[in-house]
Amino acid sequence: MKRDGFTLPGEAGYEALTLELAGRWGADVIRDSDGTKLSPEITGAGYRIYSTLCVIREHNAFALEHPDAQQQTFLCSRAVTAEGTSVVIPLMDGYFTEQLVINESPDALRYMQVYDRTENVEVTRGITYADGAVRVQGVTPWHQYTVSFLAYRVWEEINMYNHTTNGWTSEHLRQLDPRHGAAWQFLQDWLENWCIQNPQTDVVRLTSLFYNFVWIWGADLRNRHLFTDWASYDFTVSPAALDAFRQQYGYALTAEDFVNGGRHQPTHMPPTPAKRDYMEFIQEFVAQKARALVEIIHRHGKQAYVFYDDSWVGMEPCGKRFASIGFDGLIKCVFSGFECRLCACADVPVHELRFHPYLFPVGLGGLPTFSEGGEPEKDALRYWRSVRRALVRKPVDRIGLGGYLHLTLDYPKFVDAITEIADEFRRIRALHGSGAPYTLPCRVAVLHTWGSLRSWTLSGHFHETDRHALIHINEALSGLPVDVRFISFEDVLRGALRDCDVVINAGRMGDAWSGGDAWKNPALVAGLTRFVHEGGTFIGVGEPSAVAGYDHTLRLSHVLGVDVDKGERVCHGRWQFEVDRDVPIAVCADALGNNPNILLTGGDTKVLCEKGGVPQMTLHAFGRGKAVYMSHFTVSPESTRMLLETMLYCCGLDPLYLSDNALVETAYYPADRILVALNNAEEETSAAIRTPQGDVHVSLKPLETRIMQL
Repeated sequence: MKRDGFTLPGEAGYEALTLELAGRWGADVIRDSDGTKLSPEITGAGYRIYSTLCVIREHNAFALEHPDAQQQTFLCSRAVTAEGTSVVIPLMDGYFTEQLVINESPDALRYMQVYDRTENVEVTRGITYADGAVRVQGVTPWHQYTVSFLAYRVWEEINMYNHTTNGWTSEHLRQLDPRHGAAWQFLQDWLENWCIQNPQTDVVRLTSLFYNFVWIWGADLRNRHLFTDWASYDFTVSPAALDAFRQQYGYALTAEDFVNGGRHQPTHMPPTPAKRDYMEFIQEFVAQKARALVEIIHRHGKQAYVFYDDSWVGMEPCGKRFASIGFDGLIKCVFSGFECRLCACADVPVHELRFHPYLFPVGLGGLPTFSEGGEPEKDALRYWRSVRRALVRKPVDRIGLGGYLHLTLDYPKFVDAITEIADEFRRIRALHGSGAPYTLPCRVAVLHTWGSLRSWTLSGHFHETDRHALIHINEALSGLPVDVRFISFEDVLRGALRDCDVVINAGRMGDAWSGGDAWKNPALVAGLTRFVHEGGTFIGVGEPSAVAGYDHTLRLSHVLGVDVDKGERVCHGRWQFEVDRDVPIAVCADALGNNPNILLTGGDTKVLCEKGGVPQMTLHAFGRGKAVYMSHFTVSPESTRMLLETMLYCCGLDPLYLSDNALVETAYYPADRILVALNNAEEETSAAIRTPQGDVHVSLKPLETRIMQL
């Protein structure tokens, strides 16, 4: 087998197994993983070598000598009710004290804030701090009070997770902040020495960069994860960062700008102007420091790849500064098709996917994988089914695995599954060699607050949820033969709709995906109104264009032909309707949920699906264009087909090179006249695929990929 495009996790002590599976899976690269090493027998076997480095951790001695160089975050205490005119607030009550300790330095204490949450005002007098608690004098009885404060993160979160989940017993690792002058010099010197001492390494695989996504743990096992956001900037904060921000931007940030009354500033909510400024500030800093690391690595004749997940905050692979860092490759761990598209769209020479399941006894969800009760081969094939449909649309260069290779010893079916997947990946990648697959003349724009900065994602790993319909829409789009881009509300005002045929807006009222206060801008409403009236298509899901304070909850209700009742119209009449069966869209009712608050705004709106007498999917003609409303969207083969057929119908497109079976997806490569059929079902199925020469009929085995010459 040709060695090509596969990165294998090797392991000292299992040299024979490492080299056997390298041959079996066609690996051309062997890497180490956290907690593993590569022996000379492996590094000298003729493979390229990746070495995994997390630059900011594994420096405990330096961290203990320079505690102020450790990374920090703002925390908000639990609210305490005042029973008299004074109140004592224990700061760390409820927090996991193995992860977090109070920063008691004078620099940190000047950023401490006390709030009367009942009145929502800051308290500035009568405050004393001692022994982990704040006493406030002169408070109002029966009001609630909180304290926001800086805390050191004394246990790096990924190391902490592996200790508590996978039974690690090694030293608890701390992390350094490169904004601290002595720490930054130490980290550069350390990397320089590491490169000198590891001549066998071809690629330095940076396990992300400096700042981990926010992951604040609780003391009570019943609520261990108090706050998690894979795209948050909470862990970048420090007195030095805040002081530098004030100097650069001309105004000061406070603890409240981060903790937001204990709600924090999750990615799923529209950012404040201060948060946008702070993100720009951190992105500039991260790019500057990352360039310095890449220059060190290049100077020693090695390549620099970066792992997208974990400590990626500030890197923003779809942001304007990413290409300037100079990475040679980007590695993204994937469960889903949208994550593949995210990796593929980054401006970097090499794109690599790290497949799941990770070679750990327990998976991210806490269920067994390589342990009793686990069936990792089924997990691998299930993830591959989602990944390959994206790969036929947009290729990546490499795939691989991570973790402890010896865990595969008792799972021969997993070894067989990866063999099959690796071979199939190479065949799919080769299809792109002569050109891109055929794409329908349909330019789709996904409209949300973050626009292209968060292309293909909501916030990192936030994927296994029904709460956000948009991530399911992204997953559906990742394998469809349409041109997909991501635009912001500012982009609309700058004329982005000129290059769009379909606009999708999906979210809940007030969130970043629906848009929140952006819809208060009449120019935005008028722009989308004109877009549809002149022939465009608007697809709204959930509470699209929703904002309070106007005559309708949905600002585009006149375009959609529906509105969402928040209680204001409980006494108003409802339009009666019958479900329209003539529109050629195969409706997937299960994907639409059940929202009882949808109402028609007129009798000309066609209802395509209803539940309990309430419309759940509608079609409304508006001028020369059309608007479709869906109450929700959960991805499945059937709902993906529904979305595709919706766009085909609204745009008047011919379903060329598409199958008549929702379980069978297709891709056509015109340069080589290659037609690919993917069976997304775990049973045999058949389909007819429409081509200019007539229908092509196929019968497919479970999960089969069929490659045909036309």
